[in-house]
Amino acid sequence: MPGGEFDWIARLLRPLTRGAPEALDLLDDAAVIPSRPGFDLVVTKDALVAGVHFLPDDPLDLTARKLLRVNLSDLAAKGAEPYGYILTTAWPAGTTWVDREQFVRGLAEDGETYGLTLLGGDTVSTPGPFCLTATMLGWVPQGRAVLRGGARPGDLLAVSGPIGDGWLGLKAARGEIDSPTLADRYRLPRPRIDLIEPLRTRARAAADVSDGLLADAGHLATASGCGVEISLERMPVSGPGATWLGQQPDVVAALVAMATGGDDYEIVCALPADQPVPAGFTIVGVFVAGRGVEVAFKGAEVPVERLGWTHG
Repeated sequence: MPGGEFDWIARLLRPLTRGAPEALDLLDDAAVIPSRPGFDLVVTKDALVAGVHFLPDDPLDLTARKLLRVNLSDLAAKGAEPYGYILTTAWPAGTTWVDREQFVRGLAEDGETYGLTLLGGDTVSTPGPFCLTATMLGWVPQGRAVLRGGARPGDLLAVSGPIGDGWLGLKAARGEIDSPTLADRYRLPRPRIDLIEPLRTRARAAADVSDGLLADAGHLATASGCGVEISLERMPVSGPGATWLGQQPDVVAALVAMATGGDDYEIVCALPADQPVPAGFTIVGVFVAGRGVEVAFKGAEVPVERLGWTHG
C-alpha cells in the first residue's frame, strides 16, 4: 500500500477536512472545536461491523455513506444541524489502497451533500471483520435539542415515513426477495435532516427508528415515564413494502415483523394532540399513563415477544 497509514491519512483523508482549521490538517492527535455562541453541541456515535450492520461484500463507498447517514439520523432526531465527524476504521487483512480510495469516495460524496467536515480519528488494522465508527457532531440552538424524555400522556405518536423497508431491504440485499429499491434502502438510509425545523418547533420527544418502530417508540415512553399504544394498521408502508405485505398469509404477523425489524432511520416522535400534525408525519399511536408498549391491530391486542433489534 503506498506509504502506509500516514500516506492514507495525508492523501485520502485530509481532503475530507474541507480546510477546516479545527481539524489541524489531521497532523495532531485531537481536534480543537471553537464554541458557537447561542448553540449546544450535540454528540452521537454509531459503529458498523461487517456481517452485522452491512454485508461483507457491500460496495465500500456505500458502506462509508451508510456510516455517516446512520449518525446523521441521530442528529436529525435531536433537531441538530450536521457539523463534522471523527472517524475510526479497523481494516481487515488484505485491504488494498483501491479499497480505501473507494471508501473515501463515499465519505467525500456525503460529506459534500451534508456539509460535513472530517475532524480527526484513528485508523488501525484488525484480524477480524471490517469495523468502523463515526462520532458525529451537530449544532442546535441552545436549550432546543429534542430529547427522548419529553412525551406526556395524551401526546400523539407519529412517524415520518414508511416502516419496514430497512428490514425488507436486508432480505433484498441477501437475495431473499427481489427488490433493488428495498436493497438500496438498506444499504443507503435517508436521514431526515429535512425535518429538523418541525421537530424543533413541534415535537416534545423524538428518536430515529434504528432498532424498530416498536422498540424506539418504547424508548421514548420509558424516557418520558409513560406508556404508549400503537395501532399497526396505521403504520405507513412504502409501495414495495405494501407489495410484499400483500403476499403474506398473516398480515398482522408481517406488520409486526416490519415494525420490529429496524434500520428504517425515519423519525418517531411525540406531538401535542391539540396542534396540527406537521406535513410528512403519520399518527400511529398515543402516549398514555402507565408503562410499557401496547400493540393492537384494528382494536384487537397483538402480543409481541420482541419489540426490536438488540445486541444482547
